[in-house]
Amino acid sequence: MIYVDGAQRSGSGTIVRYAVALAALLGEELRLTNIRARRDRPGLRPQHLKAIEAVKDICQGTLNGGNIGSSEITFRPGKLIGGDYEWDIGTAGSTTMLAMTVLPVACFAPKASGLRISGGLFQDFAPSAYHMQHALFPVLAKMKVRATLEIIRPGYVPRGQGIIKVKVIPTGEMFQPLRLPEQGKLVKIEGVALCSHLRQRKVSQRMAQKCSETLRASGYDSHIELIYDDTALQAGAALALYAQTDTGCIIGADMAGQPRRSSEEIARYVARTLLEDLSTGATVDRYLADQLILYAALAQGRSEYRIPRMTEHVETNLWLVESILGARVEVQEDLTVRIDGIGYNGRS
Repeated sequence: MIYVDGAQRSGSGTIVRYAVALAALLGEELRLTNIRARRDRPGLRPQHLKAIEAVKDICQGTLNGGNIGSSEITFRPGKLIGGDYEWDIGTAGSTTMLAMTVLPVACFAPKASGLRISGGLFQDFAPSAYHMQHALFPVLAKMKVRATLEIIRPGYVPRGQGIIKVKVIPTGEMFQPLRLPEQGKLVKIEGVALCSHLRQRKVSQRMAQKCSETLRASGYDSHIELIYDDTALQAGAALALYAQTDTGCIIGADMAGQPRRSSEEIARYVARTLLEDLSTGATVDRYLADQLILYAALAQGRSEYRIPRMTEHVETNLWLVESILGARVEVQEDLTVRIDGIGYNGRS
């Protein structure tokens, strides 16, 4: 049995999601205690519970303690099956977080998986659908992860009800290690400026214009696509950038709209975040820094990439893969992360 104290390190929902995913891959029972004990609202929230239930579905597992507010659970994985699923978080909770929980498990299922997930797509403190689409998945493709994301309908706080569809083709082999030791030269910066039901206020145009101006002031050109959406159930906005280099690096940055958060404020934040990460010489952005750890730990061989900053999520994910998988991890003084993966190739 795997025992995990959810109050360790960041004490966040990240521990819940990744511990359950790793237990499903290993086929071992998981006992998770003190769930989110250090948070203002401790215990399972709807988005965490739905992520656990999604993994349970895709591996025919069982769950004890699966209630909103639960501080501990016991998860027993069954047989990995893959297939088509629909999950509705029921709130504006992050659809991408749920997708990220299920993704590594689906990669080793015996057949392709189609995941239709309803909830929030753009909010603070969660990966945006654009970042997953244009940064995470392209980088994971270098490791032989075959996944695509389609945005069916945007969804924002507080109503949510956005929809994404993720398709995962089983890897059929071990993940390849990720080797991104050098940032290299910038090739291009692209982006997406999205708004829903805000066409008259020209929100997408204003975000893109101010963002381009901020980048240009630092000597960078950019191409930002404007999207005016009328399908979302409420007004909302999101801006995302992704820079590509000649060594294959992708550095992303994004921000969602909020009431009283101006288009110009969003644009300045996203542009400056991108510029900050680029200026460090990092080969991944501050979000990919922790998102890639699980895949590197499962891969065959040593992964190496440089992160822009050390965060609680990076520390937590390194601790998890070291504790549960036995992967060897190292962070050097220049913030180069090295992970010796275990060469996972299915439960056999």
